Amino acid sequence: MVSSQSLMPFTHDDLEWMSRAIGLARRGEGAVEPNPMVGCVLVKDGRIVAEGYHRRFGSDHAEVDAMKSIRDAQLLRGATAYVTLEPCCHTGKTPPCTDALLVAGISRVVIAMRDPFPKVDGGGIEQLRIGGIEVALGCLHHEALTLNAPYIKRLHQRRPWVIAKWAMSIDGRIATMTGDSQWITGPVARADVHQVRGRVDAIIIGGRTMVADNPTLTARPPGQRIATRIVLAGKRLPSPQSNLVATADQGPVWVIVSPGHDDRDRAKLVDAGIRILEPVISGRAETAAWLLDELGVLSMTNVVVEGGGETIASFSSIDQIDEIHAYVGAKLIGGTSAPGPVGGAGLMRMVDSPEFRCIDVRRFDNDVRMTFRRQSR
Repeated sequence: MVSSQSLMPFTHDDLEWMSRAIGLARRGEGAVEPNPMVGCVLVKDGRIVAEGYHRRFGSDHAEVDAMKSIRDAQLLRGATAYVTLEPCCHTGKTPPCTDALLVAGISRVVIAMRDPFPKVDGGGIEQLRIGGIEVALGCLHHEALTLNAPYIKRLHQRRPWVIAKWAMSIDGRIATMTGDSQWITGPVARADVHQVRGRVDAIIIGGRTMVADNPTLTARPPGQRIATRIVLAGKRLPSPQSNLVATADQGPVWVIVSPGHDDRDRAKLVDAGIRILEPVISGRAETAAWLLDELGVLSMTNVVVEGGGETIASFSSIDQIDEIHAYVGAKLIGGTSAPGPVGGAGLMRMVDSPEFRCIDVRRFDNDVRMTFRRQSR
């Protein structure tokens, strides 16, 4: 079996074609999960003869998607395949990609990274080499890891990738001292939030946000996925007239509650299509950990925590914020009692702060979105 990533040098052409494959893989974001995003570029005599990507869960994998686009199968003989993830070697919803590559007569396969899925994990590489195909491993390995970091976390930790999202003023407030937060950012930035909602498996808020904002939490317009809307409600229940209850037929709504609610109030919500869950635990952090474990069992890959500050703090306190989408609106709010994006007790020492790296900055009219990822992720 292959024991580690290859350290062999790659040519400028190798890097160019693999970069193209990674770009293709991104097109499947939101449609392929819980599978990984994968792209494939087939090159012969210095030119692309076909390309493809994994388009949706259960559909052809990237290698087969690319090969099916070629009418003359002879073009594949002696070609090089650039694939962002190790080709599968087992039968799942589709046959093994290793078999398809061998039958097609591909002579070389350049792979960005091994697939940590237990039924593959080096076996695909081994089968290709046994079949006489030259395999080069590790081309743009870091980029491939970044691409499928949520998939890798789900496999290793059995928990989804957690995106913390907030909108704040230039001076770091997410609302005024009275709790008014609509709107800190403009319509273009808010439309970007809806695009993220349309590709994740779940959207999580706290009870205070549920009451203060009366949100719907749907993606408008709808995206690739219909997210499960989850409220860490504690002692609060949504009003039967709330937007979440009114739109329960548009996608799942979970309300996580603590003990003590009137059974009749709960029954009304259940009749309206709301799922009520009462974990046998106490504490914000413990509830957040329990919820991530539950979502992992359901093979959810990406979730976004939209607030408020205490809810985001509960995930931060258990070191489960993997990515941050911080939208900065061109406004000043002020006020020492106006809330910031992360509540809780806070840190006593800067040395204890988790380290993030900025991976993207994007402007939406007069607003800015900064995207950060944990350094260790």
